[in-house]
Amino acid sequence: MATLAQPATREADFYRNMAIGLSAFILFGFAQFAARGFVDYRNVPLIVHVHGMVMVGWLGLFVTQASLVARDNMALHRKLGWFAALLATLIAPLAIGVCVTAIRVGMAPPFFTSPYFLALVSIEGLLFSATVWWAIARRKQTDWHRRLMIGANVMLMEPALGRILPMPLIGGEAGEFVALGVQLVVIGLLLRHDRATLGRVHPATVAATLLVIAGHAAVTIGARTPFYVDLAARLAA
Repeated sequence: MATLAQPATREADFYRNMAIGLSAFILFGFAQFAARGFVDYRNVPLIVHVHGMVMVGWLGLFVTQASLVARDNMALHRKLGWFAALLATLIAPLAIGVCVTAIRVGMAPPFFTSPYFLALVSIEGLLFSATVWWAIARRKQTDWHRRLMIGANVMLMEPALGRILPMPLIGGEAGEFVALGVQLVVIGLLLRHDRATLGRVHPATVAATLLVIAGHAAVTIGARTPFYVDLAARLAA
């Protein structure tokens, strides 16, 4: 029995460590941005604070959930799961609200066009929430659930990378391709884990990889559509 338990424990430890690493990176991205004085968080609109609290709550719960699995406390993991689902659902509309507010008051990042910024936040936010809900729908299939949750949180690296990478020097859209490269490196850790433990790449890992790539492609295309161009112009006016 102990021999059988050891691989399961190592598997849970891997996903817990991934959750900790991703969450720490995202929090660092925002914290260093604030520490460098790029945003006066004391004077930003209330929705920015609400969004920030929900994001911190989500990341904290993401780590907690992975840690509960590693400790084999599945009862509490399941109880907290629906609260996590609520937070994940709130992230997209709050992010879009922050984006809309930023465009209206002229606080959007200068290295993005307004249509691109709007497409980036809305498409990536909705894709994140959809991926989390897909993971919840597959919660009884642990192999799928874990990998999709990692994929969803890799998507959340994007706004942190936007605050870490020298975007004014690289350029907004070019910087997003650099961000995609970093995200794929993280997905690569999951690919390597699959090969080491399964001898192949799990279909859920393939799905997570394609979703991350598709998100960037959708933003690049969507930002040039009349919908986003016209909407951004109306918001700016």
